[in-house]
Amino acid sequence: MERQGLVIVHTGDGKGKTTAALGLALRAWGSGLRVLILQFIKGGQSYGELAAIDALKGVRDTIGVRQCGLGFTRRDEKRKPEHIAAAKEALREAEKEIDSGAWDLIILDEINYAVKFGLLAVGDVLGLLKKKPRPLHLVLTGRDAQPEIVDAADLVTEMRLVKHPFAEGVKAQKGIEF
Repeated sequence: MERQGLVIVHTGDGKGKTTAALGLALRAWGSGLRVLILQFIKGGQSYGELAAIDALKGVRDTIGVRQCGLGFTRRDEKRKPEHIAAAKEALREAEKEIDSGAWDLIILDEINYAVKFGLLAVGDVLGLLKKKPRPLHLVLTGRDAQPEIVDAADLVTEMRLVKHPFAEGVKAQKGIEF
C-alpha cells in the first residue's frame, strides 16, 4: 500500500515550530525514512541541530539539512533584494528535491516567514504544494501561515505563546533557542 504523504504546518507565535519539525525529522529518520531539511531564513550561523544532524549522517546518510537563507531579515531592508533572491533559490531547490523522489520527508523550515516578510509569494508556495508526490511528507514552519496554506494542509498545529523568558530580559539560550 502506498504511503499517503501529508502536508503539515507548524505555525503560531509560540516557541517550538522548528523544534517540533526537527523532532518529527528525528522520528522519521529513526523509522528509516529519508529526511531533508531546507532552512529558508537561517544561513551562515551555527545551530545545535546542524551538529546533531551531522552526527546522524555518520550513522546512516539519509538525513540532511541545508541553510538556504541569509539570516534574519526584519532589520535588513537594504539587503532585502538579496534575501528575496535567496528565498527564490531555496524555493527552486525545494521544487527540485520534491521532484527528485530521493526523500520521504522534506521540511521547509521558516518558509512561512519567507512569505510573511514578502520574500516569496503565497501562490508560489501553493504551487509547490500542488507538485508534492502522493507519498512525500512535507512540513512548513514559521509564524503567520497564510490562510491559503493552512487550507491546503492536512495537519496544522499552532504554537501559542503563553510565557517566554525574553519578556523578562533573558537572552536566547544555546541548546534551547538555537
